Amino acid sequence: MENTDTGEGVEDAYFVVVNDEEQHSIWAAGRPVPDGWRTVGEARDKAACLAYIEEHWTDMRPKSVRDALAASGGHHA
Repeated sequence: MENTDTGEGVEDAYFVVVNDEEQHSIWAAGRPVPDGWRTVGEARDKAACLAYIEEHWTDMRPKSVRDALAASGGHHA
């Protein structure tokens, strides 16, 4: 992946990004990652990113909600 300032050579490459709430998304390689998000692993094609997300992001609730429910002994519906 060369010349990441212009995005040349990375148009088909993406990163999986995760925020502090452990929400996942994909982000085009060569573009600055937004504040509050971090990359996970190496750049890969879109399908591989989506497969990673499907495998690893199994609970769509934000981390703060999961933690609050766990702390209160609450059950989700």
